Amino acid sequence: MAKFIMVVGTSSNSGKTVLVSGICRMLSNKGYKVAPFKSQNMSLNSRVSVEDGEIAVAQYTQAMAARAEPSVHFNPILLKPKGNFVSQVIVHGNPYEDKDYNEYRSKKDDFLVKIKESIDYLDKNYDYVVIEGAGSCCEINLLNDDIANLKVAEIAGADAILVSDIDRGGVFA
Repeated sequence: MAKFIMVVGTSSNSGKTVLVSGICRMLSNKGYKVAPFKSQNMSLNSRVSVEDGEIAVAQYTQAMAARAEPSVHFNPILLKPKGNFVSQVIVHGNPYEDKDYNEYRSKKDDFLVKIKESIDYLDKNYDYVVIEGAGSCCEINLLNDDIANLKVAEIAGADAILVSDIDRGGVFA
């Protein structure tokens, strides 16, 4: 069974991605088998996983820091924005559908199933999983539909580290 650690932030660009990379490398240096994880990422840029699927560049880079083969389980939901609130939804590395925000939100429970599948896979195959949240963990308008922050910590049983950057919206969270 893996130990899950989650890094959440008070805003986007608060330093979560870099901190997760650093924790992955530190644990890898100590001899642990480590995986990064971000349940949902929005990025136009992707890289190819070991399974020939797409994952976000950030999780690919974190995999390099962890000295792990990049897997679709590191980023089970990838949103590639297309404009007008529509994104191409990539699930476990494969194109799923183009959805606008409301359509995507209505499928939240289906996507949580895929996220849980990846968490279960990582739990069985790694010593540590370092989870990165998305944006702010306290965006009140998104809390009911959030599948990238504290709901993921709850599912994984993860301890959470809060990262803040006073220059990027303060430390409201």
